[in-house]
Amino acid sequence: MKAKPKATRKRTSQKRAKAFTGAHALLVFPSGEDHKATLDLMRRFSAAVRYAYNRLLEGWSREALKRENGPLRIFFGLNTRYADDAVMKAQALLDSAQERGEDPRKVVFGGRRLFETLKRGHLSGKPLKELKREWKEKRQGLLYSRGDKTKGGNLNLRLFVKDGALWLRINLGDGGYAHALIQTKHPNLSTLLQRAYASLPYNVELSLKDGKVYATFTWEEEPAPLVATKENGVLALDVNSDPYHLALALVSPDGNLRRHLTLSLEEVDRAPNKGAKELVLWKIAHEVVSLALEHGVAVATERLRYLRKSRRGDGSGRAFRRKQHRFAYASLLRKVHSLAGKRGVQVVEVNPQDTSTIGMLKYAPQLSLSKDVAAAYVIGRRALGFAEKLPRGYGRLLRDKTFLAQAQEFYQARVRELHAQKKAEHDRSRRNRLSRELKRAHGALSLLSSLQGSSGSQREVTDGRNSPGVNPWRVLRVGTFLPLLGREVPRDLSPLKPILFGGSWEGWRGGLGPHPGGGPECANVRST
Repeated sequence: MKAKPKATRKRTSQKRAKAFTGAHALLVFPSGEDHKATLDLMRRFSAAVRYAYNRLLEGWSREALKRENGPLRIFFGLNTRYADDAVMKAQALLDSAQERGEDPRKVVFGGRRLFETLKRGHLSGKPLKELKREWKEKRQGLLYSRGDKTKGGNLNLRLFVKDGALWLRINLGDGGYAHALIQTKHPNLSTLLQRAYASLPYNVELSLKDGKVYATFTWEEEPAPLVATKENGVLALDVNSDPYHLALALVSPDGNLRRHLTLSLEEVDRAPNKGAKELVLWKIAHEVVSLALEHGVAVATERLRYLRKSRRGDGSGRAFRRKQHRFAYASLLRKVHSLAGKRGVQVVEVNPQDTSTIGMLKYAPQLSLSKDVAAAYVIGRRALGFAEKLPRGYGRLLRDKTFLAQAQEFYQARVRELHAQKKAEHDRSRRNRLSRELKRAHGALSLLSSLQGSSGSQREVTDGRNSPGVNPWRVLRVGTFLPLLGREVPRDLSPLKPILFGGSWEGWRGGLGPHPGGGPECANVRST
């Protein structure tokens, strides 16, 4: 199966990601005073991270915050290394919020879920007490120290062996130390011991859960020599929640599709517990990396940091929320990336913007692919440096004033119908759902209106970055999927072939009437 799309190609250099591994352990404090002093240090460090985060938002520099007479040293009693690590943690949170497109001023330390639950004030007694304890631990239970090769491992949180047991010495920052026994059966314990004996660097993060202090040790591993790179092509992957499977597309260096397949993830859903689920995900990760090694290609994935979580009362329905909550994309990506680094497979991460939309509009009808495989194909091409050009047929469609007028008429009718339904609806969750559908309908109208006369609206190439004008792929999506195909996410995309190859929608244009599966009469349709 060969695709011959016209494309432009960009040459980019890829810096290889660092590979980290680690171990998790429980800390046991023989001395109650040491335990108390450690909890107090964790409380001060956590407060310092929050303080540093707010100062970074105000434009303070890292150097100003961590200096000897800086606020973190004076207000929180931290030594310079702890202060620097607190700023680093705050900067990481700020960077993460910005990468996800969130307002960094709205970050909630301790977790938004807990905050919203406490704010509702509907709990009392033991459940409320437990929730407040969890909130307090999330807010006050953090301590972190980076490793340093020049300091023999880790200066503030140092491992040492005494009487055949592994201990952690905790620098309290005031010239004193606390000591805790390391309890773990982690498979990486022997490697951790070797690093302690060899005075090699390791990072340590302490966390508080259920009144107990846990330690997570991480260190950088020297990645294996690359034996599979994108010079030979890529194996791109995309996960779909319904049906629950992993779509794989093997893309050659010239951007053509060599092979595609899917791996079911239903076994992950049937796993009886978290441990069993992890084993299944590791098994799938091994299959992906082995396939990449077999063909000598890199692995290409989206640079996806989080997934939307549904909650009760949002109107999505229990079945849909269950599918989203079981979604293991981030966990699977981390395992694939980790395993690929250890086995010498290059990993290429790309911007996920519009990969699904382009796949559904362009390659699903063109190559008779499922929408998930088509999305994986776009990810693979983007990883190789190809930018997708808008097919001529779609370009003609976007210049068809009759098409644009009918699409606008459809959404105007949909807005009127949704407003009427919302006015008559008394159930709060259904009203919320109708509000979201109204918002999407208004967004579609805005896109269609902005296309006309927009200087950037006719841009034909998208590489996942924001364009100066309207994104034509998004206009096509709102103009064809629901109005013509009757679904916001259609399963059958083959009816788009006549438009894709010729720009003709004669079958739907007759008398400006709606397609049997679309039109204003479909105002009650539910998206999937």
